[in-house]
Amino acid sequence: MSLSIESQRVPALDLKAQYESIRDEIDAALRSVVESQYFILGPEVSGLEAEVAAYSGAEHGIGCASGSDALLLPLLALEVGPGDEVITSPYSFFATAGAIWRTGAKPVFVDIIPGSYNIDPAKIEAAITPRTKVIIPVHLYGQTADMTAINAIAERHGLFVLEDAAQAIGAKYHGRSAGTLGHAAAFSFYPSKNLGGFGDAGMVTTNDVELAKRVARLRVHGMEPKYHHHEVGFNSRLDAIQAAVLRVKLRHLDAWTEARRLVAERYKNLFFAEGIADKVVLPTEQADHYHVFNQFVIRVDAQHRDALRADLASKHIGTEIYYPIPLHLQVCFGSLGHKAGDFPLAEAAALETLALPMYPELTEAAQAHVVGSIARFIKAAAVGNERAA
Repeated sequence: MSLSIESQRVPALDLKAQYESIRDEIDAALRSVVESQYFILGPEVSGLEAEVAAYSGAEHGIGCASGSDALLLPLLALEVGPGDEVITSPYSFFATAGAIWRTGAKPVFVDIIPGSYNIDPAKIEAAITPRTKVIIPVHLYGQTADMTAINAIAERHGLFVLEDAAQAIGAKYHGRSAGTLGHAAAFSFYPSKNLGGFGDAGMVTTNDVELAKRVARLRVHGMEPKYHHHEVGFNSRLDAIQAAVLRVKLRHLDAWTEARRLVAERYKNLFFAEGIADKVVLPTEQADHYHVFNQFVIRVDAQHRDALRADLASKHIGTEIYYPIPLHLQVCFGSLGHKAGDFPLAEAAALETLALPMYPELTEAAQAHVVGSIARFIKAAAVGNERAA
């Protein structure tokens, strides 16, 4: 006898469902790599580099070991280091600021826009100093930052723009794809991403041939050709197995993206149908943007957010909080001298956001269970929401 949806589990992410849909393709690709015994870089990696570059509209793609390295490598190639400053968002995964810190440069934070959670271009110029070298806008949750305004600021001040596109492959801004909206971009293929491998993997895209060459050299200990080292790089080579998996998945990415967008639309309709759309803040897709919904993030009154999450967990509904501590308040960045209240919009988002289950295979019945459970909690707790999207 089958279980009712109320007693079934709804994970925050179900990678098994995706694998089952492409099992034969994946297994064949893995067998091919094993039979070739070519495990590091090689034809699978160069093939993926060309395909991701073409998908994003970039001239060059350089595979590397992780999305974190995809942020670090271009900074090193630009010789960002001690005494330099790099502007970015305080509301992102740690790797964004971590890459800056690793170079010896100083992360300089600029607060976000509440509706998109992306960096606020109107506040960037005030953060620029003679030491500023790079701006790293983060395309958070699958929607790009306002790149027209950011690029205009960068051009006025002679700054390099590195997109943190870790969550945004396939996202578009005025018809152009993430990965070609700045001077270079960093992609992550961590398993939870829209295009995810079977482990860590990343890629840098750029139209700058010299930058591409240097990034490619830095990822192999500064070596070109073999055993000739022009500089001290590090080991950030991409595994052929990851590349083979990602090449299979890339063929399905557009269909999965449209499925994610359908899931997002169903969520919104369900919140309205339950009569609670005015009790939470739902994600918005800004004009001239194409949102790929790496996450579906709602906002709830801070005093109820954690209780709601616990209630959903009791019903076997998975959720996540991205990100509970903004970067400027992380202990490891204490020497920057920031305090609570410095970036109030990022801090409010950290206290109020909740990511609901999101993956292409998520069923309408499962979504109805999720939203119905939220509605029952909200009505029982008399949750209100006065914050504007």
